[in-house]
This record gives sequence, C-alpha cells and structure tokens, in this order.
Amino acid sequence: MMKKKSIPASKPFLILFLCQIISALDVPLDSKLLEELSQPPTITHQSPKDYIVDPRENIVIQCEAKGKPPPSFSWTRNGTHFDIDKDAQVTMKPNSGTLVINIMNGGKAEAYEGVYQCTARNERGAAISNNIVIRPSRSPLWTKEKLEPHHVREGDSLVLHCRPPVGLPPPIIFWMDNAFQRLPQSERVSQGLNGDLYFSNVQPEDTREDYICYARFNHTQTIQQKQPISVKVFSMDSLNDTIAANLSDTDIYGAKPVTERQPVLLTPTGSTSTKVELRGNVLLLECIAAGLPTPVIRWIKEGGELPSNRTFFENFKKTLKIIDVSEADSGNYKCIARNTLGSVHHVISVTVKAAPYWITAPRNLVLSPGEDGTLICRANGNPKPSISWLANGVPIAIAPEDPSRKVDGDTIIFSHVQERSSAVYQCNASNEYGYLLANAFVNVLAEPPRILTPANKLYQVIADSPALLDCAYFGSPKPEIEWFKGVKGSILRGNEYVFHDNGTLEIPVAQKDSTGTYTCVARNELGKIQNEVHLEIKDPTMIIKQPEYKVVQRYGQVSFECIIKHDSTLLPTVIWLKDNDELPDDERFLVGKDNLTIMNVTDKDDGTYTCIVNTTLDSVSASAVLTVVAAPPTPAIIYARPNPPFDLELTGQLERSIELSWIPGDENNSPITHFVIEYEDGLHEPGVWHYQTEVPGTQTTVQLKLSPYVNYSFRVVAVNKIGRSQPSEPSEQYLTKSASPDENPANVQGIGSEPDNLVITWESLKGFQSNGPGLQYKVSWRQKDVDDEWTSVIVANVSKYIVSGTPTFVPYEIKVQALNDLGYAPEPSEVIGHSGEDLPMVAPGNVQVHVINSTLAKVHWDPVPLKTVRGHLQGYKVYYWKVQSLSRRSRRHVEKKILTFRGNKTFGMLPGLEPYSSYKLNVRVVNGKGEGPASPDKVFKTPEGVPSSPSYLKITNPTLDSLTLEWGSPTHPNGVLTSYILKFQPINNTHELGPLVEIRIPANESSLILKNLNYSTRYKFYFNAQTSVGSGSQITEEAVTIMDEAGILHPAVVAGKAMASRQVDIATQGWFIGLMCAVALLILILLIVCFIRRNKGGKYPVKEKEDAHADPEIQPMKEDDGTFGEYSDAEDHKPLKKGSRTPSDRTVKKEDSDDSLVDYGEGVNGQFNEDGSFIGQYSGKKEKEPAEGNESSEAPSPVNAMNSFV
Repeated sequence: MMKKKSIPASKPFLILFLCQIISALDVPLDSKLLEELSQPPTITHQSPKDYIVDPRENIVIQCEAKGKPPPSFSWTRNGTHFDIDKDAQVTMKPNSGTLVINIMNGGKAEAYEGVYQCTARNERGAAISNNIVIRPSRSPLWTKEKLEPHHVREGDSLVLHCRPPVGLPPPIIFWMDNAFQRLPQSERVSQGLNGDLYFSNVQPEDTREDYICYARFNHTQTIQQKQPISVKVFSMDSLNDTIAANLSDTDIYGAKPVTERQPVLLTPTGSTSTKVELRGNVLLLECIAAGLPTPVIRWIKEGGELPSNRTFFENFKKTLKIIDVSEADSGNYKCIARNTLGSVHHVISVTVKAAPYWITAPRNLVLSPGEDGTLICRANGNPKPSISWLANGVPIAIAPEDPSRKVDGDTIIFSHVQERSSAVYQCNASNEYGYLLANAFVNVLAEPPRILTPANKLYQVIADSPALLDCAYFGSPKPEIEWFKGVKGSILRGNEYVFHDNGTLEIPVAQKDSTGTYTCVARNELGKIQNEVHLEIKDPTMIIKQPEYKVVQRYGQVSFECIIKHDSTLLPTVIWLKDNDELPDDERFLVGKDNLTIMNVTDKDDGTYTCIVNTTLDSVSASAVLTVVAAPPTPAIIYARPNPPFDLELTGQLERSIELSWIPGDENNSPITHFVIEYEDGLHEPGVWHYQTEVPGTQTTVQLKLSPYVNYSFRVVAVNKIGRSQPSEPSEQYLTKSASPDENPANVQGIGSEPDNLVITWESLKGFQSNGPGLQYKVSWRQKDVDDEWTSVIVANVSKYIVSGTPTFVPYEIKVQALNDLGYAPEPSEVIGHSGEDLPMVAPGNVQVHVINSTLAKVHWDPVPLKTVRGHLQGYKVYYWKVQSLSRRSRRHVEKKILTFRGNKTFGMLPGLEPYSSYKLNVRVVNGKGEGPASPDKVFKTPEGVPSSPSYLKITNPTLDSLTLEWGSPTHPNGVLTSYILKFQPINNTHELGPLVEIRIPANESSLILKNLNYSTRYKFYFNAQTSVGSGSQITEEAVTIMDEAGILHPAVVAGKAMASRQVDIATQGWFIGLMCAVALLILILLIVCFIRRNKGGKYPVKEKEDAHADPEIQPMKEDDGTFGEYSDAEDHKPLKKGSRTPSDRTVKKEDSDDSLVDYGEGVNGQFNEDGSFIGQYSGKKEKEPAEGNESSEAPSPVNAMNSFV
C-alpha cells in the first residue's frame, strides 16, 4: 500500500521526497539529503506548448530539470533525434537543457520551425517535456487596393471594411485619423470583432477623408496602416438645394426627408448562427444593427439566466462577454435590437467543448523496498480524452518489463517494488482539442530515519493556548514517531496530547506544568534517532484597568487609562487607535505609559478609542467611546465650513493646459483661505481623485497643466479656518491627446538573485505618465568593460526582467526606456548593476594571534584575493571560543562568539577573554551571499591574571581568646593560586586601629583558628587570594571575642607578643561616664558651629579631609592607544569607617552608607566593560586596605560614637 508522506507547515526546507506532489518545485531541497539520496529527473521549467518567437531575435527553448545525479539532456525535432552538435547555430546552456538558436548572426527563424521535445535522463529514469511547437511571428503588409469614396445619404447604414493581413498571432485592430487620434465610438458607431467599422446610421458630422484602419502586431512591435477611406454624407437640406438650383420655379421638387427605419442586423446575418468555444476560454458574441433611431441591443439566454459573476457587456452592449466558460454555458443566446419602430433578433447556438483537463494528475511516489503503491492519471474533456502511459519517455507497451508493475487503464499498480523499479512515468491525456502530459516518478529508497527539526529548539507559548512542537522527519520506510517528556520520562499518551502525521506534538491547552524538555524519537527497521525541544509557558497579557466611556465638553481635556499586567519575560508595546485607525498626528494627543490624554478636545475627536497591547506571543485590546458635547450655549456668531463651489467651467483647451473657473459658495462667517483643485482620470483610474494644485481664496480661475492621454474631470474644494467644504460637482470631461512618454522609469537597479542571473528592476510609470496606449519598456544590458553590443528586449508593462546565464558577479551597464504606441521616451541614462553573488571560494590565510594581556588578544590575517570573493566584500567574521580553563582542566559547553569586522580589514581585537584559558578561533570572509569557508582553527592561550575575591569569609566559634575563620576559594582563580593573605587588627573603644598583623596561608587551606586574642575586643579582618601575577580583590569582616563576666584578664596578642594583666571594666566607672558626657557635649557644640559655617558658605571638616586625602582608586584611567585597559587594585590605607556592625551570621556584609559624610566621596566600584566604557555600581562599596599603625580617622558622629561602646 502506498505510504503517504506529510509535510509540517513550519518547515519550508523539507525536501521533495516528503510529499507526493510536484508543487515542491518552489521548496529548496535539504542539502544534506541531496548529498546522499538519489532522485529521478523532474522537469522544473519548459517553454509553452505553442511558442511564437520573434524572427529577429535568438530563439531560446527552455528545458530545465533537477535530479540526483544531475540529469543529462537530449532533444527531438519533428519526432527524430536533433543532433545539436551538427548545427553551428544551436547551442545548449551548461548544466541545462535550454537550447539557444542563434538567429541574430545569420540564422533564419523559418528554418527552425517544428515540434521540439526535451528529455532529461539520469540513472533513475527519464522525464520528457511537452511537445513545443516553434513558429516565428509574421506581420505581412496590407495588400494594395483602390478604395472608392463612400457617398451615403443621411440616415443610411454604412460598413467600412478593414480586412487586415493574416498575421501570427492575429493583429490588434483599431481605427484612427491622420492625427493619430482614435475615432470616437458610440452606440451609433462602433468597431466589430472582425475589425470593421459599423455605422447604424450616418450623420453629416461623419463626413471625413481619413478613416484609417491600423493593425498592430505585438510580437514584432510593428503597426501596419490601411489606406485612408473617404466618407461623404449628403444631408436632405443640401440635396434639396442642389435640385432647386437645376429646376425652374414652376417645377415641383423636393427630396424625401430623412425617414426613420426599424432595426436590421448588420452582423451576424440571418436569424440563426452557431459558435463553438473551449472550456475555460472567453466567449464573445456580437450583434450590430442598423436603424434610425439607433437601435439598443439586449441579450438573453433561452431557457436560463446569464451567469451573473462572469458576464460582461462591451462595445455599448453589442458584445456579450462570458469569461471562464464551462459546459453549463452551452445553449441558445438571443440578441434583440430594438428602436421605436420595431425590433429584430438573432439566435446564436453555443456549444462548449473542452480540451483535456486534470481530475487527478499523477503524483510522485517515494517507496521502500517491498512496499506497494499506485499512480493515478484521470482527466476529463469534451470529447472524453484517451489515456496513454509511457515509462522513461517510451510507450509502456514497448518499455522494459517490470514484474512489480501492472497497467490498468488510467492506473498503474505497483506491488512489492525493488530499487530497480525506480523510473519516471508519463501520462498523456488527449482529444481533438489538445493534450496534457505529466511526469511522475517512482523512487524506491531504503533510508534510516532523519529528524530535520533543529536540536534544542525553544518554543514559547501563552498559558491556556495550544502548543505545537515540531518533529519534521524523513525515512524510508516511513518512521514511527514517539514523544517523551523529560530525560527519563515515559512515552506520552492520552487525550491531553494530539499526535499529527507530520510528527508534530500538539498540546491543546498548555499549562504552566507543561514547561519542560520534550524528546521526539523516530525509528524504522533501519535505525533510530531522537531530538530534544524545549517548551516555556508564559503568563497571558491582561488589561487590568480598561478605558471607560467618557463625555467631555468641547475644548476640555479627557484621559483614558489602560493599565496592563504581563509576563515579566515579555516586553509589551501599547498602541492607541481612533476608530480602528492611527491616532491623528496632533500634539494635543499625549500618549503616556498607561494612559492617553487629549487636550483641547474638538468635535472631530468624537469616536471610539482602542488600547492594543502586543507582545511577541499574544495581543489584547480594550475600547471606549468618547462623546464630545457642546459647551453651555453663549451668544456667538456661528462659524462653519464653507459651502462647496459651483458652476465649474473649462475654457482655453490646449494639448497641455486648460483654464478652470468657478463660483465660490457661502463662506459661513469664516473667510475662505484657499481653494484645492483635484482631478480624476476617467481613463486610467475612474472614481479616484488626486490633488492637482491650490490657489488663494481670492482667486476663482486657474491655469492647469495637463498630461497627454488623460480623460480629465476637475472639482474644487473651499477651505477656511473651520475646515474643508464638500467637493464641488465635477466639471465636464476633457480628453488630452496621446504622445510618446516624456520620462523613463526611475530607480533602475540590477542585482542578481542567483549566481547565474541578473535581475533588472525599475519603478513602473503611473497610468497618466504613459502619455498614450500600449505602454511597454525596452530593457537593455551589456557587460561592463567588455566590448559587447547592447542586448535588448521589449517587455510588457511590468517592473522586472531576469537575465539568465550570466557569469557570477560581474558588472553590467543597464538602461530601461519607456515606449508606447506613439513612440519612445528620451534616451535613458545608464546604471551599473551586478549579476548574482556566490559564496566566497577561499578562507583567509596566515591567521596569527598576539595575546596582549590576560583578557585581550589581537588577531591578524591575510586578505583573500578579491576575485575569489565572488560578490561585494562585506568584511570578515572571527569565530572564537573557549576550549578549557587551564586552572580547572575541565571542559564545558562550547559557546562560540562572533566578531564582524567591516570592509577589507585584516586585524581585530578580541575582548572579554578569560585569563589562564585555552581558546580556538578561525576567520571567514563574508559577502552579500554569505560566508566563505573557515580558516584552520588557531589555538592560543591567555596568561594568568589576578584572582577574584574569595567566594565567602565566615567567622565562627568566638571564645575568650580565639576566633575560627572559614573561607571559600575564588569563583574565578584566573591562574594557579599560590596562597591566601590574612590581615587583621583590633579596634579600640574610640574606633582607633591597633597594630596590623599579616598571615600567609597555603592555597590548599580553607579554615584557620586564631588564638591568643584579647577578650571582649573587636577585630577587623582583610582576606584575599594570590596568584603568581599578584593579589586579587579582598573581602573584609569584623568580629568580637567573648567578654569574661568575672572581669579576669586573659592572654592577648599585642604586636605579636603575649602578655598577662588585670584590667578593670572602665565602662562602669563614674569618671569615664562623666568624660563621655563632656565629649558628647563638645561634639554637639562643634556640630552647631559647623552648621552655622555651612550656611555661610564654609566647608565641613570632613570635606576638607576628603579633599586632602582623595581616594586613589577613583581616578580616571589612562588612555594609552585605544586598547582595552585592565582594572587593578592599588594599596590604599584609608582609615576604617565608623560604626560598622557585625551581622548575626558573621558573613561578609557590605558597608552601610549612613556612617559619615565621608561615604559620599568613596566606595564606588569602578569596572570597565569590553569596549572600555566605565560602569559605576553605587549599591555596594569595596573595602580599602587597612592602615598601618594607630592613625586616627576623622571625628565620628554622635550616633556612631554611642554605637561603638562595648
């Protein structure tokens, strides 16, 4: 049984083998599969069946095909092999089956008339093209004939015969005068389908000597002209005057007056006729009648209705047009010509036949060995078409036998196929009106499963919405798909999941617990493969406070709120609309973060206002209505918009100008400031009004410039301070004469979309810019700096032309010239374009790396030769990644970084490197098509740097004379740790610092017990790590030893020597309490004096100390040569801050910023990012190195002084 292949809609890169229809021609094939899988040939492009060529230009017969291996091509002509090698005028394009027949160098197009067919063949089969009938176009001259003048009596009918020469294809007929102006047509005078000019009745104004029939042959761009025909109409008054001049007064004379006549059909003749038309074509039926008054034509279908959506009336209802006819349109159509004297009718019996058309076209089959399948070819037509099969271009009856194949009419049945069963089959459906030919291949493959969805793809979905997780796959036999959640999850089953044939897993209602990793497993008898994707569920966006209905007085102010709640990981955007359109461009509308405010409200602000909130995943909206009401009535003059102008008149008609005048309407108490003149082009854009010009309000006439070939109507709008009036009634129409174009297309460009083509584009002229009918473009090109002639082609009114078969990325000179039926535009200017780019061919060489410091390196490379770039050089990309840390010797997930250097640069800086690490890099050249091959990976290493601070420092187990210190190694050692440095010093009751003790600790230690400390004493600790480069950042901590309640003196460490003494607790002594009170009073007096001095412009003493002891770390970095600077800690002996407290858990705590005014001048950590810019972090302050000795810091505040008492 045939295995169906499914295509996930989200994967445009799936290959043709995943489907059974040939529509995959527009889908790019997966490159990896193409390298491994064979494919029979498929015709991708061919010339039309009936191919009429210009005999003056080279004949190009298209035949393009694809397959694996690439197919070879051959041709037949008139049923026999066409040996192109024996004809010097015929060449075949490389890697293509397209033939080019050189006519421009002496060949004759007539010699190559015939029926051509292309065959594309590889080891898997052969595909064939349609029979392509080549015929050169013909535009023969008019046969010479002597045309007698037509003398017609007023009121009689008249037919002027055109009888154009027979051309290929048939010409387009039109009637013009000597001034190349189209003759006006009406219900009375019109052109028939055969090109003749019919007069239902002639009038004196029909007299003229230049009725000229023109035949335009589009393929050869030529127009043939018939000799002018003269028509003389005799009126009854002039005939009576002639008779009276030749008779005596006694004679009785007088011609009969113009008599009215009932209708008579001029075409078709008789009462009935027949017509046969093909299905899908346009049915044209025509009835033209003579009579006076002019008859009116009406059409009916006997026994039925005319199809309402496909029926059109043309040529003043003399022609009935039905598009896309079908067998149901067969029947009798009656035309009725009627005037006041009677009527006449004609019945046309229409029969609709049909060339073959597809019901089921054969579709490609991809089967596994041993599988079954069918090819079905069903077509219909009138008469019923016959079906015939071919295998690899040979009638199946004489094709090599295949035991797995059985032909049953319009079906081929395949049973238990083998790899040798691969072939291309052709189905031919034909009847007397045409044929259909379709290629469909059977490709027998045995392939293990492949998953084409990218690995680790992330899907983000709003909660309570469907989630679709793709698992695009390929395999033969068709793999079975299973889904798992989590690393060791069980297979997903149940109603909460939907499993699609294309491998997609659907979660109809995704919840928060749906978040996670999902694994797709594809297996068949040849193997198994799996792929992981990730799903994140986001909170929905909501409007928690919606805009509300508002009523506001004119000239007031109003505000709408729109407060939202959204997922923290999504960035919302808020848009306000008025009446489902953008807000007016008016400064009165103020859009805030969560509101819209309208100032000075006017009547035109009345309407519905909508708040729309969009994220990348969802969108919500809410609306409210604003009603503007009038302010309380006050006696005032009523101002209003002016009334529309009227009585428009056109005078002074010229080819390129005309004068328009009008009468203004009522001003309504507000003077008219200006008039706006608009025009309508009834020929090209009926019903669309365009701005023409404007004039001051005191002016009521204007001279307007006109363009050729435009049917103008004008209208005028009056404007005052209140607003615009309604437009006036349109003026009468004025049709300007045609002319050749005045200008050429703008914005001409030549940019290749493929390596072997040049896409020439331009901006098409607007309708009125064409200046006449038959707008076309002459596209010319030639390769720059090569002595080539211009190659030109004339195309229809389009804006693009593709030149195929060009060399890769070469400059071309391009020009595009407009032309119409009356001639060419001025010679266009030339522009330079380039054919398509291809990927660069070579990688940069001689890649060298110079390591500048532990975080910065400089890379050099040699530029690639420009000729190997094969495109516009955009620059070079450097890919670099960390292989491993030399200190930890552990690999991690490789995260590649990319730096792009624009232009032809040959060096660049690599910032942000990690010290003491091993890196790799490579360099690639980039053009507009993409990246070239990578250079060989270059390995380099960064030197050691200073380590980061230890990850933590804890002080535990305080006793009378000891403390235990524990620490963690630095997060970033940046090298090999050599040791830890511990410094500590006591702090007395007046916050003075005692002697500093330094201890060096081996790098493999993580704790230390300090003994022989003073009891009830606060200590400050400074701790950092060292590498061979230097010391890293330090962390600090404070701790207190336990106080002995009995007051016994314990051993203490002073300057490294132990001593014993008995000490009295002075904090309980009366003299000490009195002294402290005196100090507090003195400090209060000093603060009052400082406050008075500051109000008089003086400085705090602490400010003076700050100025005298500036922090050396907060100094601008020296800028050397523009490279990235390194940040290093300098030794700083600032005094300890006052009043710092030890946290309860004894962990490191950042200093608070309320100790003293000194804090405002220090404590900002300076860092430089990768581009050398400064980053200030104000939330935490870095401790400085302790001061040696017992230097006193600035005076503490009273609060901190009290807090320091133990």
